[in-house]
Amino acid sequence: MVLTLYGLAAPLGGTATVAMTLAEKGIPYTFVSVDLQHGEHKQPEFRKKQPFGLVPALDDDGFVLYESRAICRYLAEKYAAQGPTLIPTELKAKALFEQAAAVEFANFEPHARAAYNEGVLKPHFNLPVDPSALNACISKLSDNLDVYEVILGKQRFLAGDEFTLADLFHVAFGTTLAEAGCDLMTSKGPNVKRWWKEVTSRPAWLSVLNNGIKTTMCADDALSEP
Repeated sequence: MVLTLYGLAAPLGGTATVAMTLAEKGIPYTFVSVDLQHGEHKQPEFRKKQPFGLVPALDDDGFVLYESRAICRYLAEKYAAQGPTLIPTELKAKALFEQAAAVEFANFEPHARAAYNEGVLKPHFNLPVDPSALNACISKLSDNLDVYEVILGKQRFLAGDEFTLADLFHVAFGTTLAEAGCDLMTSKGPNVKRWWKEVTSRPAWLSVLNNGIKTTMCADDALSEP
């Protein structure tokens, strides 16, 4: 049975993260767009799939899973034999992967998401932007990318010399930083720039951008989980 992905019909946030993982692994799936603008994600029928009323959610022949990072890990392990190995299996390599994934979750995504919400989402809806809040999250992100620069000076990717989900998790919100007026990903340092160019040039991400589903941004986009 083909997997069904429910989510936001735009290359953003958790839905795009899962879509990129599916593309990396070459997994066929059916996409069902959830109409956030009209509150479909808050309806009882959808809450059976995602009790918090957020997107995305995955249905694998009756096995329903939510939270994008959990979905991606599930896909990477279920389809381990096809496509790139997105989660290492050797004990120490897997520990380094989990370390890198935790770094993204704690030190990158919160600031990239905040910059998107402040610098992109608010202007889209003609809401007042708080420059100090925007500058604060960009400043924090800049400090953290200084650490990335050191890490990436020693290895090709964040968990080692192989691309993993830890790198992939950065893409969906990292690519929105330019829209928020932040050029850190392309100007920070040679190692970050090299890594970012390689990660965002992967065919899987380009496929999501060029062949993925797009729709008009709505205010509830900010409520989609990371």
